[in-house]
Amino acid sequence: MSVLFVSGIDTDIGKTYATGLLAKALMQQGVNVITQKLVQTGISKQADGELGIADDILSHRQLMQMPLQPCDLDFTTCPYRYEKPASPHLSAALANQPLNINVITDATKALQADYEMVLLEGAGGLLVPINEQLLTLDYIAEQGYPIVLVTSGRLGSINHTLLSLEAIKSRGLMIHSVIYNHIHDDAEQTDAEIANSTIDFLQAYLARYYPKAHWLVLAKQANEHSDDADIALPTAFI
Repeated sequence: MSVLFVSGIDTDIGKTYATGLLAKALMQQGVNVITQKLVQTGISKQADGELGIADDILSHRQLMQMPLQPCDLDFTTCPYRYEKPASPHLSAALANQPLNINVITDATKALQADYEMVLLEGAGGLLVPINEQLLTLDYIAEQGYPIVLVTSGRLGSINHTLLSLEAIKSRGLMIHSVIYNHIHDDAEQTDAEIANSTIDFLQAYLARYYPKAHWLVLAKQANEHSDDADIALPTAFI
């Protein structure tokens, strides 16, 4: 296992924080790890009119408390970046810059040559279209990457989580971990009883149907500005 694919049950679920903190935790265990972004949309143009380094890669490095790496500066960690904040297939079409999935595969292989582990963060949920022919999960199934799924306690999360687990299972992929993110716990739309019930239900569901999957928790204070933000990993995580 040298690549883990990090996805979420929806957009704005905290995949970026989870990816960065997971990388930080692995570094603390002595693992030589790097993060990669499958594709980034919604990037503002720089003064020279070009698109810079992916925002999520910048956040990863902040969370990992490390500077940008050469593989970031030459865009190996995110070859495809688009201005329109939309699904990759639409952003690429509007930019008239088709996404060649082989470029992403080659980038991942290049990173694997230099690092023990690559955490590949997706864009949106599992069934987001990368281009007109390929869904994200189709690509991950072709590569056979184990999946880390990020969820939360907001209303609807149980349904979205179970649908994601079913989709992963239908492709014959391994559910490596489920990360519970407290990101929505303080929001007005999140009921504490619902959030606590969601945690209990999902833990029991995983224990019953996916006993080998790890259950991880992303701290409430976790964000790119929290030096003490952390995520605890079991000793047998990798």
